[in-house]
Amino acid sequence: MKFKYLFIFLCCILTQIFVEAQLEQGPLGEKIFHVKEGTKTTIYQFQKSDARSHMFVLEGATDNLIEIHHDNGILQTTGSLDWTKKSQYSLQVKTVDTGGSVIEGPYLLTIIVDDINNHIPTFNQSEYFASVREQSRPGIPFLTVYATDEDDPSTPNAQLVFEIMQQVPDPVKVPFFQINNTTGKISTTLNGTNHLKAEDEIEYELRLSVSDTAELSFSSNAKVYITVTENLWKAPTPVTVEENSVLPHPRYITQVRWNDDNVIYELHQREKYLRFPFVIDQNGDINVTEPLDREEREQYIFYALAKNSLGAHVARPLQIVVNVADVNDNPPVCPSEITTFEVQENEGAASTIGLFIATDNDEPNTRNSTLTYKLLEQMPTDNRFLINEYSGSIQLITGGLNIQDNDEYRLKVNVSDEGRPALSTICWIVINVIDINDHIPIFERSDYGNITIREDIPLSTLVMKIQAWDADQPQTGSSAIIYQIIQGDPSQMFTIKTNPETNQGNITVAKPLDYESFKVHDLVIEAKNPEPLVTGVHYNESSITRLHIFVLDVDEKPIFSATLYQAQQKEDIPKGTKIITVSASDPEGDEIKFSLTENHRNWLRIDEKTGDIFTNSALDREQESQYQVKVIATERNNPQMRSWVYFYLYIDDVNDNPPRLAKDYWGDFIVCYPFSKPASFEFQGTDDDRPPGGLILKFRIDNESFAKDWIINGINRTTARLTMKHANFPKESVSVPVILTDNGRPPMEATVQIPVRICTCTTNNECEKTPVEHQGGTSIGMALGILFGVLGFIAIVISAVFISMNMKKKKNTQAGQDGTAAERAPMT
Repeated sequence: MKFKYLFIFLCCILTQIFVEAQLEQGPLGEKIFHVKEGTKTTIYQFQKSDARSHMFVLEGATDNLIEIHHDNGILQTTGSLDWTKKSQYSLQVKTVDTGGSVIEGPYLLTIIVDDINNHIPTFNQSEYFASVREQSRPGIPFLTVYATDEDDPSTPNAQLVFEIMQQVPDPVKVPFFQINNTTGKISTTLNGTNHLKAEDEIEYELRLSVSDTAELSFSSNAKVYITVTENLWKAPTPVTVEENSVLPHPRYITQVRWNDDNVIYELHQREKYLRFPFVIDQNGDINVTEPLDREEREQYIFYALAKNSLGAHVARPLQIVVNVADVNDNPPVCPSEITTFEVQENEGAASTIGLFIATDNDEPNTRNSTLTYKLLEQMPTDNRFLINEYSGSIQLITGGLNIQDNDEYRLKVNVSDEGRPALSTICWIVINVIDINDHIPIFERSDYGNITIREDIPLSTLVMKIQAWDADQPQTGSSAIIYQIIQGDPSQMFTIKTNPETNQGNITVAKPLDYESFKVHDLVIEAKNPEPLVTGVHYNESSITRLHIFVLDVDEKPIFSATLYQAQQKEDIPKGTKIITVSASDPEGDEIKFSLTENHRNWLRIDEKTGDIFTNSALDREQESQYQVKVIATERNNPQMRSWVYFYLYIDDVNDNPPRLAKDYWGDFIVCYPFSKPASFEFQGTDDDRPPGGLILKFRIDNESFAKDWIINGINRTTARLTMKHANFPKESVSVPVILTDNGRPPMEATVQIPVRICTCTTNNECEKTPVEHQGGTSIGMALGILFGVLGFIAIVISAVFISMNMKKKKNTQAGQDGTAAERAPMT
């Protein structure tokens, strides 16, 4: 029994030693501690730094809930702290000598009480009553519910979330109402706007929930009863306003009404009109401010807005349509000051000369714009022409016009609309009598001989001037001349333009000439009129001439078969691989040699005879994904004659680079010791290659021993999160090996080191340069050494006791056996 009590005593001592070893310790100084409410706990152990210090003293309003052990400096709570009563304690700690004099301190201690979720959120009412207008604008609140929570508002324990649990009834199985989960404002959804009707006389019930956002949350409920009322905010029917009104302005035309009086009405233009003659007053009455003009605008479309005092829209805009009714306020308009027509002198009776069309700016397809035509006067003689009353078509009454008698007729026409009253206009028409085309053009020369030009002559250069004459009336279609090349120019290398004043033809170069294709152009040129010849007259050799053009050969540059060349290859093709063949020819047939320039990486070479382009060294897409060189083609006999094109080589990626970290993360990942929960860190990988579809990395822990302490999860294509599995890490720096694998074909992988520093931090959350030594404190290693030593001592003592008891038992047994034998021995 004595050993049992001894063992219990030793275990208590060891437990105390172990607890003190685990407890955070340090010298006296200003400290800030966080303590959860509702718990009784040991906070910290202060250590004496001065041998004169006799005891620790705690000062300040502790509410008998916080104390310090005078001898060992352990700071602890004696009861449960309550955040709602007091969220922070400001105390002072010091040491004194045996006489009560202060040796160290006093130092400020701040104990912050951390809230726990121990209060239930509560609505300020168990039932709410509200009404909403039908067709209300979605998202505009019509009711706000409120709830409170007595926990710390800066924590999830008192951060509340509202939710509609159920809508009754729910006829279309889609909610009509929505609630802002943070503000408690209730509004209609788009579906509710479309379905809620006052005529249905339905009262809707919403069952609400409010809950805090703690991990283990509390919630409570309330009900909202909603009735739907009629919406007065409706678009008026389109209104018609007669133009040019002489009534007083402003003049009422229509109105809009909001459901109550506390709004501000405004008008908004759909498009910016040059003139917007409408206003709205605060009763919703819309007025036109001045006479309208249908010819300026026949319809106005704009919107009426209703806003609250803060300028926010309280409902959707209403469309206002104003149509402008036409009045006959525009007379007919002549097509021009004088309208001119032409008629040939041989035209017969009833021939149509032209169509005379006037216009009217009043509304189309109404009497105000329907026109009639009347011929009032003909000069110099009457009864030669007539005009259709409705169509405006002008015809000859009798044929046989003679240009020698009259070459011009003037007609006076009255154009009238059918409005009430009718408006009319006088228009003038001139009819010119033109000569008939009874003469053909005749060239001044039947052959313009020979001319020699270089094949590199610029385009549009004048080659020759030609001339033909026509005896018909000048400046008419009968005397105008059009020149055409009818033989000797199948490729249309030349063109002829006519001077309309002189009928002279100018032959110019239309396309580049080529001596190798055509050395001579024997042109046959014809002259014709745009007007057809009269019956019995025909074109003949007099309307044809000839011109012989000799092309002079010029040494030309080589010509490539394409304006540029392109190819695509993978970056790992062997040196010497043929990529493409470029070709070029010399118009004169000279031999060509090829070369490369701008080959700045010397990746390519070209066979100077064949134009075959080969790789000259290894390609590298990571250096250049598009490699450009200039290909030169040069005449061997005349190096001055050269031409060039670009060759573009597009280099495809192969997976020849392992993935790596996007940056050096040394010093980025710090965990301040001690810590209560596992920390996590985000890092990013990259790869110099570019797989199709983009880079995708896989992440995994390289070493099984590290996998026991760490877990890694991918966040996106190139980023991962490294997280501690527990909070029992020693205070040291560690490099976690992580394998990165890319998505190339085949994939490549690499092991990278993620540096994590677990250390005592400064107030700036940076590692202290020199670790803090806790003088006089018991380390965990020392505690474990003491523990194992004491346990070994106990084992020895218990073993000795058992051995002693066993030996004593053997002796007693032996003594019993000896006594029995003596009793059995015969007496002598």
